[in-house]
Amino acid sequence: MRTEAQTAGLGATLTSRLGDYLGLCKLRVVSLIVFTAIVGMFLAVPGMVPLDVLVLATAGIGLSAASAAAINHVLDSRIDAVMRRTRGRPLPRGRVSEPQALLFAFSLGAAGMALLIFGVNVLTAVLTFGSLIGYAVIYTVFLKRATPQNIVIGGAAGAAPPVLGWTAVTGDLHAHALILFLIIFTWTPPHFWALAIARKDEYAKVDVPMMPVTHGVEFTRLQILLYTVLLVLVTLLPYLTGMSGLLYLLGALGLGGVFLYYAIAMMVSERPELPMRTFTYSITYLSGLFAILLVDHYVPRQMF
Repeated sequence: MRTEAQTAGLGATLTSRLGDYLGLCKLRVVSLIVFTAIVGMFLAVPGMVPLDVLVLATAGIGLSAASAAAINHVLDSRIDAVMRRTRGRPLPRGRVSEPQALLFAFSLGAAGMALLIFGVNVLTAVLTFGSLIGYAVIYTVFLKRATPQNIVIGGAAGAAPPVLGWTAVTGDLHAHALILFLIIFTWTPPHFWALAIARKDEYAKVDVPMMPVTHGVEFTRLQILLYTVLLVLVTLLPYLTGMSGLLYLLGALGLGGVFLYYAIAMMVSERPELPMRTFTYSITYLSGLFAILLVDHYVPRQMF
């Protein structure tokens, strides 16, 4: 029989192992992906999303996103071992082996695809699989190491979740879903380039051609400002097309104004904390924008 100490030790080991595998899933990133997908589901219908579709599509998209994240961990493990930001991940620390991580990733992906194919619809499954390959393979293997425009081109995969949510409910594509795609697609460059400025030396050390490495910090700051201006303009589209109401417009302008403040501050100030503050705010910005889209969808238009 096991002693209490042995039982406690086994429990701690299992908890630690679970934490290692969850660490492969990039849960904070996946949670934002799933949230934007759920908002896409609700925006696709005037009333409530059918519960079975909501549960199965959320699980399928979430599992697929986690699978892509785990594959990314494997493909980037050698880079992660060098960069300070990522050297504590499970693979560089030797907590999980590459074969174990790949088996875990493929298991998550297979489960996600099965849920989407048999529980939702084939279109959503195909689009989800395409975004998984786009991020885990095309971006990570080719674009990331090939061009400073890696984030711009690869951003298409990361912008797909609200479209996946929309098609999960309706079974087809709609112009409004593409507007949601365009918002995230435009948001991605200033979001990642702010981080790239903060981690410029680390990216240079591992020969990843992020824009601050290849074109300099000042040029990247200008690109962040230009893309942020474009983002604010793109976020007007839900209101201009009648997709959303005045409540959304006010929220989008408020959130966008703060994002512009950070982008301008980075242009005129050399304060070293600004890039990371901009990066952190950009996550709050996207979460807040989609939350306002959701709330506005169910607020009677006559109230605003």
